[in-house]
Amino acid sequence: MSKSDKPVPVLAIDGPSGSGKGTISRVVAETLGWHLLDSGAIYRAVGYAAGMAGIDLSDAAAVTRCTETTKIVFRAPKDGGETHVIVNGHDATDEIRTETCGAAASAIAVIPAVRAALLDKQRSFRKAPGLVADGRDMGTVVFADAPYKVFLTASAEERARRRYKQLKEKGLAVTLSTLLREIEARDERDATRKVAPLRPATDAVIVDTTGMPVDEVVARVLAVVQSA
Repeated sequence: MSKSDKPVPVLAIDGPSGSGKGTISRVVAETLGWHLLDSGAIYRAVGYAAGMAGIDLSDAAAVTRCTETTKIVFRAPKDGGETHVIVNGHDATDEIRTETCGAAASAIAVIPAVRAALLDKQRSFRKAPGLVADGRDMGTVVFADAPYKVFLTASAEERARRRYKQLKEKGLAVTLSTLLREIEARDERDATRKVAPLRPATDAVIVDTTGMPVDEVVARVLAVVQSA
C-alpha cells in the first residue's frame, strides 16, 4: 500500500450479549455495501469445537491447540437471512447461538494465546470497500485504528428478553430467568477479565438500545459513518 492510499475503513460495533450487535451490524453492512465480521461467532465456534472434543475449557494449552486446528467457514445462504457458520465441516449455526456456547466463548476469550491465534484471522476480514466489525473488543483491540466506533448497550432484562425470543423461535428450550442469570454472569466475566475487557473505546459513540426499534438504532449507527 502506497503512502497515498488510505486504509480500508472499519466501523467497529461493540457491546454486551443481546445488545443487538448482530442484527444491527448485518443491516448496516448491507446498507453500506461493506463486508461483515461477526467476531463473536468465531469465539463461539471455537467454544463449540472444544466442547465437541471434550476439552476442559480451563486447560489453556488444549484450548489453544483446538483454536489453531478448528476450521471455521462463514457461508451466506442463497435465500438471504442468517449467515451459516460451518465448524469443522458441520453447520453449527444454531448450536453456537445458545447461551452454553456463549459462556464457552466467554471462558476461552480470557486465554491470551487463543486471542492471539484469532487476531490475524479477524483482521483478514478488512477488505475494500469497508468492514463492519461486530464484537466486544473491535474498537479497543482488533481495530483500534477504526475511524468509526459504536458501543451498543441495553439493560440486562431487555437483553434476556431478546435472547429468549430469538432462541424460542429456533425451537430451543430456554427459560427467561436462566437467560438473565447467564447474561449477568457473562457481563461480569467480560467486564473484569484481564485480557481485552468489555468496555467502550474512548472515542466510541454509545447507544442505549433499550426499548429502541431496530430501524432507529440502524439510523443512529449509520449517522456515525455518514456524518464523518
